Amino acid sequence: MPDRPVVTDGAALRSIRGLLVDIDGTLHVAGKPIAGAADALDVLRGRVPFLFTTNTSRMPRTEVAAVLESMGFEARADEVLTATVAAALRLREEGVTRVQLLAPDSVTRDFSAFEITDSSPEAVLVADMGAGFTFEVLNAAFRSLLEGARLVAIHRNRYWITDSGPTLDAGPFVAALEVAARTEAELVGKPAPAFFEMAAATLGVPLDWLAVVGDDPETDVEGARRAGLLAIQVRTGKGQVAGPQEAELTIDSIRDLPPLLLGAEA
Repeated sequence: MPDRPVVTDGAALRSIRGLLVDIDGTLHVAGKPIAGAADALDVLRGRVPFLFTTNTSRMPRTEVAAVLESMGFEARADEVLTATVAAALRLREEGVTRVQLLAPDSVTRDFSAFEITDSSPEAVLVADMGAGFTFEVLNAAFRSLLEGARLVAIHRNRYWITDSGPTLDAGPFVAALEVAARTEAELVGKPAPAFFEMAAATLGVPLDWLAVVGDDPETDVEGARRAGLLAIQVRTGKGQVAGPQEAELTIDSIRDLPPLLLGAEA
């Protein structure tokens, strides 16, 4: 892989007042923590506010925080913004009460304010069900869409990296429902600008003072730039494969970030 330059724009780094930190591929790959990642966040904690932001939709955010803790990261549930939580907040604000949820059973905890039903839902929400994406599940969702339900993509990630290799994510199944029902899904998670706006509001830092730290050229880098945030790409996870070279800062790993960021404060 050809080297991508590290851009050390002091003015850009000095403007950072908070971080939106991706999880999968940035803090760990296939469940194995990135060397030095936990130490890097320990150094930043208390000096630069940050929020864990993820499209992970196979577990509720309480479990996401618990998994991070098991890997050696300090993490609380209220420091995690998942695409499922973002979807629940958005739909509740819009007055939606009945949803058809294509997600693992544990994720229903993030939708406790809704009636989850396959009968005349107002919206069909698609998360990552893995092997749960059966014909029966997809066909039931298809019929709900034909009856007028909205199609909401909790995210559109094409694949993710597991210990067995690249694995289909929710995106291809969202696309299948779009084609079948001749509709267009509303995207909630990264790279939707609204997700980053919600993250900024949660963290209490204006968008233009935030940086996204992530490995994915599409959801993290492109998403950050579309929302007006600084993009910091790591060369771990999907960042090991050359992607669009649009990040303002490219580093080998998140462990390299503290000296660059804290040094820029001087």
